[in-house]
Amino acid sequence: MLRQILSKLPRKSSKTDSDESTWGDSARSSDSPRVAGKSQRQHGGSSTAAKRASSSAVFPASMVSGFEPLVPFKDVANGEKMNLFVSKLSLCCVTFDFSDPSKSVADKDVKRKTLVELVDFVASGTMKFSEPAILALCRMCAFNLFRVFPPNYRTGGGENDDDEPMFDPAWPHLQLVYELLLKFISSSCLDAKVAKKYIDHSFIARLLELFDSEDPRERDCLKAILHRIYGKFMVHRPYIRKSINNIFYRFVFETEKHSGIGELLEIFGSVITGFALPLKEEHKIFLWRVLVPLHKPKSIGVYFQQLSYCVMQFIEKEPKLASIVIRGLLKYWPATNSQKEVIFLGELEEILEVINMVEFQRIMVPLFWRIGCCINSLHFQVKSLY
Repeated sequence: MLRQILSKLPRKSSKTDSDESTWGDSARSSDSPRVAGKSQRQHGGSSTAAKRASSSAVFPASMVSGFEPLVPFKDVANGEKMNLFVSKLSLCCVTFDFSDPSKSVADKDVKRKTLVELVDFVASGTMKFSEPAILALCRMCAFNLFRVFPPNYRTGGGENDDDEPMFDPAWPHLQLVYELLLKFISSSCLDAKVAKKYIDHSFIARLLELFDSEDPRERDCLKAILHRIYGKFMVHRPYIRKSINNIFYRFVFETEKHSGIGELLEIFGSVITGFALPLKEEHKIFLWRVLVPLHKPKSIGVYFQQLSYCVMQFIEKEPKLASIVIRGLLKYWPATNSQKEVIFLGELEEILEVINMVEFQRIMVPLFWRIGCCINSLHFQVKSLY
């Protein structure tokens, strides 16, 4: 029934993949479900076929009643499987309201089963993905994943470890979309030279926005996906590093509110491990202007483990950076927060275990002055570390 509706409705031509609006307003959530238009048959992966695959239509809720599954992949010839893949992706562009579990139960189940089919098909790695298929998958992910969180989304600010996380009610579908995207990017059947046109800067920017999700399950999926993108698309690496830096800057100097700082630091921990020696100047600047100021926010306890790992990676690669980090710690040393002071002392101890004598002599005077203040502290935890 849905396929009949799709075939009768006019198609609206969309902008090219290079247009920044491809992953913009068209991918935002709305009150009514939306379905991407049924894709035309591919013609050798040409740009014309890609444009046809990108056409979409908007449906009111009443028009998607009778949501029916398409035939299984095993029931079609190999030559038609990629066409069916694109059609199933278009079917999954329908979004549902999960705030009311009693709504569209059967249709939600059809979409869930279709997503499972798509995940299995991508995981099988039986055939190379065509350009229209790559575009169709990126559009489906945009429809389902890219959304704006409401202003009152975060209540606690994420300052403490015991803050209750918020779990997205749409997770049964979101999880499968994330799994599909991860397997797609990781697949040996994906040509990175073609895919980089659709997994572009705009697409990556929207993914990075999702790291502010309160749902820890979503942030874990995003972390795995972004790590894969960083590894597979070398051309995007500078942009990814710069974009994450901007998130850190806004967090430290403007908002001090972001749910995904720990996950983004985990990604950077792996990136720092791969830095070649001698370290580039831009990487040292990242240490001084980003990692060290990340000690300033009062919510450091949430992401301190990942931050400390990144800092130690730098010091292990270039020991002379130890004195620079210690100066930064002394600069941002807490005056009234004893819990944060204990965290700083723990990191300071870890750095002093690997520092060489030359670097130690450069910072020993201000360091011992600070230690003297800690010894005279009235807080038993601060004093007990000595």
